[in-house]
Amino acid sequence: MSEIKPEDPATAELSAEEKDWAAAKAFFDSLKTKVPRPPKPRNAVTIAVSSRTLFNMVAERKIYEDDGLETYVGFQVKHEDEPLKPGPAFPFVKALMNVNSRLRELYPDSEELFDIVLMTNNHAEVGVRLINSINHYGLTIERFCMTGGESPIGYLKAYMTNLYLSKDSKKVIDAIEEGIAAATMFMSEKESNLSDTQLRVAFDGDAVLFSDESEIIVKQHGLDSFFEHEKMNENKPLAQGPLKCFLEALGKLQRKFYEKNERMNCPIRTFLVTARSAASSGARVLKTLRTWGLEIDEALFLAGAPKGPLLQKIRPHIFFDDQMHHIEGAKELGTISAHVPYGIGQKYHKGKLIEQPEKKE
Repeated sequence: MSEIKPEDPATAELSAEEKDWAAAKAFFDSLKTKVPRPPKPRNAVTIAVSSRTLFNMVAERKIYEDDGLETYVGFQVKHEDEPLKPGPAFPFVKALMNVNSRLRELYPDSEELFDIVLMTNNHAEVGVRLINSINHYGLTIERFCMTGGESPIGYLKAYMTNLYLSKDSKKVIDAIEEGIAAATMFMSEKESNLSDTQLRVAFDGDAVLFSDESEIIVKQHGLDSFFEHEKMNENKPLAQGPLKCFLEALGKLQRKFYEKNERMNCPIRTFLVTARSAASSGARVLKTLRTWGLEIDEALFLAGAPKGPLLQKIRPHIFFDDQMHHIEGAKELGTISAHVPYGIGQKYHKGKLIEQPEKKE
């Protein structure tokens, strides 16, 4: 899985990369601008978003599917002065920017910030409309990767990505297989009043923060075997899941606020929203987080109850879950959700095994 970037080692001589960054910083600092300078990727928490998650491009996508690439690019060029409407990742990106503003107030020279990268397979000609839309909304997105029809997945590691958000589930699966935290985003079906001052991120547990090892037991042997297994292994940490490193990255930035005595005013809040029962299987989860040295602000054990109503109260900017029926229930009630296509849960829907196509000999 993607790891937190290590601190720069103390070296007597600057590497070629360091010299390049020093020269770029000197040039940027010489310019008179109020635009914040992007942090070094190795210091930042890098969030890569696709153009279709950042903006609502449903109509444009239909033109591409119905009429082909040339018509699509022509339409985008013709309408490049018309801002695109916000998409599912838009509130999340705005919340990331707010955290950056708070961090810069407390640590003016620090580069431990969120860095947002637009990662898209759009043609470069479409880039003008994307840039105009970003500037229209005042978003701080300086790094772009436009691959002209090719998959951008190969660039994620080069951009040192901590989290990749896309509308394309195939690309998300490819990213997870490359060890990068990733999820497929869905727009909520009704508007929700989200916080302007606090980034709120909600995670499912099994097959999201943790591996699917315990979920396999539930699916294959039932709840009683699962409860027995969790009790026997209460002090054995669960293996990490695809989103563990993103929670770790959030915790790293949270601690910067705690160090300034800002715990009660921290602009990042994390939630564990799990279908597990607390008394029967919750201890192992909490002990695993403790072993990892990670904190979660709120832990909610639902014992199989629907997640949607509770998420409606939390109002997260993004909710990660591995099972589509939880995603569907959440977005119906106004929660922006992100599906993590990982683990045994992909073979089931609402607890029932999905019939798999027979393999041809």
